[in-house]
Amino acid sequence: PDAATQKVNEGEVVSVGPGARTQDGNLIPMSVSVGDKVLLPQYGGTPVKVDGVEYILIDEDSILGVIA
Repeated sequence: PDAATQKVNEGEVVSVGPGARTQDGNLIPMSVSVGDKVLLPQYGGTPVKVDGVEYILIDEDSILGVIA
C-alpha cells in the first residue's frame, strides 16, 4: 500500500566531519563532500536549528546515494 512506501528526500551536504577511525586509529575519509546532492531516507537523522535554518545531522552510512 501507498502508506507503507518510504518517501526519499534529497539534500545538499553543507558540512562534513573528518571521517571515521579504524580500531588502529587510522582515518577513513568521508565519501561525500560539501556541495554533493544526496538521497536521504524519510526517517532518521537529527534535526538541528541554527540561526533559524533547520539542518539534518545524518550518519554517512544512512545516505542512500549521491546524485551525479
